[in-house]
Amino acid sequence: MSEKTIRIGTRDSELALWQAHTVQKQLNDLGYKTEIIAVKSQGDIILDKPLYELGITGIFTKTLDIAMINGQVDIAVHSMKDVPTALPIGIVQAAVLERANILDILVHKGNLDFLESNGTIATGSLRRQAMWWNKYPNHNVVDLRGNVNTRMQKLDENDWNGAVFAAAGLERINLKPENYINLDWMIPAPAQGAMLVVAMAEDEFTLDALSQLNHIETEICTYIERQFLKTLEGGCTAPIGAIATYNEKEDIISFKGVLLSIDGKQKQQIEKVVDISEWKKLGFNAAQEILNNGGTELMAEIKKTLKK
Repeated sequence: MSEKTIRIGTRDSELALWQAHTVQKQLNDLGYKTEIIAVKSQGDIILDKPLYELGITGIFTKTLDIAMINGQVDIAVHSMKDVPTALPIGIVQAAVLERANILDILVHKGNLDFLESNGTIATGSLRRQAMWWNKYPNHNVVDLRGNVNTRMQKLDENDWNGAVFAAAGLERINLKPENYINLDWMIPAPAQGAMLVVAMAEDEFTLDALSQLNHIETEICTYIERQFLKTLEGGCTAPIGAIATYNEKEDIISFKGVLLSIDGKQKQQIEKVVDISEWKKLGFNAAQEILNNGGTELMAEIKKTLKK
């Protein structure tokens, strides 16, 4: 094996470092040499604005993309749901790791009475906000930004009733508290719970190494979800959820997708079950159905609202 050391670029939050170390260990176990290089992203620096207002898709991935293009790092490890559906020219998807917990959870203060009346919950995600308002239209939703640790701390310091998190992120760094409930009615973000490793297109040595970490079932399911997202939004942020699951016994894929208005009042949902042979077009076809059933108008409305 060549002596090249694979340099792993990562954000410096605890979760990002956990993800980078996970990939490092898997590469080391295969006999590769690695080094971790931490880079700060704009998404971690600018905490006073909601993400969609920053006007960049992939604010958390941009800094690492630049570091890769400049040759400072060879690969970058991301939470796949944070990665824009179109990767920068020259950067390719090299491995999707086996998916963890896909659910969103509500971390609360120990008392759930507010679910029956009026409450305030915190989230920085348009999808979670819209889905929450769809179910609890009279609740107040406040913006919550920062890495997982910062968000947990802000929840402690404020008088909110709870905040919504991805279960996988909290589980990975052992931050999942006792007082949480699974929001199994909330359709997750496309590729939630999956980790993506990207590399430079011409770096054959690294691509070969990473191909050994790829989990094909997760790759297929996240492809379907991201294709659904890409077909619906065309580069704009919108409240979109999608989840595909593979049933090995029957060799079928079940898909659930949703598009909501920002205020959660309008909801377009779709469910499909197809044979595994039809996976390549599943996300696209599901998105087209939503667009043809009022989704096009809804997307136009969302874009208008976000421009204000």
